[in-house]
Amino acid sequence: MITLYSGPLSLFARKVEIALHEKGLPFERVMVPFNQATGYDPKHPEVLALNPKGQVPVLNDAGLVLYDSTVILEYLDEAYPEIPLYPRSPAERARCRLDELFADEILLQALKPLMHRTGPVAADPVRRAAQAADALIAEEALAGHHVRLEERLAGRAFFGPMLCAADIALCMGLLFGRRLGGPSFAGHPGLSGWFSRLGERPAFAQVVAEIAEADRRLSVPVIMR
Repeated sequence: MITLYSGPLSLFARKVEIALHEKGLPFERVMVPFNQATGYDPKHPEVLALNPKGQVPVLNDAGLVLYDSTVILEYLDEAYPEIPLYPRSPAERARCRLDELFADEILLQALKPLMHRTGPVAADPVRRAAQAADALIAEEALAGHHVRLEERLAGRAFFGPMLCAADIALCMGLLFGRRLGGPSFAGHPGLSGWFSRLGERPAFAQVVAEIAEADRRLSVPVIMR
């Protein structure tokens, strides 16, 4: 049995959840406690024991323990090849991995300055002003990423020849951009249509609904644009 240690508002753990659902793999989920004031502190003892980084996601498959969402997805695709999440050809696989890396590393950097919006308001007015200024810069960066992703999608249904790991990673990154009050997809019909189509898939819809419910319980409301 696969066990996944996840978090209610963990972008990367939710990415793994979608992959498991898309591949039709049964798993037991251990949801690690989280709150907006202290995050995952104190950290879950099993996560600390299994992952030297002390973070979710952590996946345990019959004693094989893995962390890092990309490592986990690549393992799942090799160990359970039915319903692949990486394309077959080397070139398409490489492009998928680059798009996944773009989501996990480049897109994430533009999300970080927005994350304070769902937590307690800073008491220090100087800090609040700095956060607001950094958020405006981040929103401009996200808007630029939307332009590049619209061009990269180029009217296709998915970022690869079929639904792939890049679609999952990018969808999670863009979802977090929206829930944090980032720019909309206005002017990007391809990206907007792709995002809507993924949201209709059961694997994505379940995770999106759970994130929304977690925000209702845990987060400060953010004005959506």
